[in-house]
Amino acid sequence: MAIFSLAERIAQLDAEQRLLVKAEQDIESGWQRIRDQEDRVRALMAGGHDTSQAERLVDLLKQTLVEWERHRTLIEQHVTYLQREVDPQA
Repeated sequence: MAIFSLAERIAQLDAEQRLLVKAEQDIESGWQRIRDQEDRVRALMAGGHDTSQAERLVDLLKQTLVEWERHRTLIEQHVTYLQREVDPQA
């Protein structure tokens, strides 16, 4: 079992917090991509075009986003763990 110094834990916490910020940004960008694609689907429908592939892409984007959100949850849990390691009183 590895024993980490307080400085190493603080560095890990900082790194995980940065990852959490990036995950949040990626998820927001993902939702924007979904909204954009849904707009394209509506435009294609209005034009009488086949939308099956465009709709499939929306579904795939949503599935991907679910995985990104699960990953964010894991990062949040690790941040909480590291915060307790760095400051047990918090």
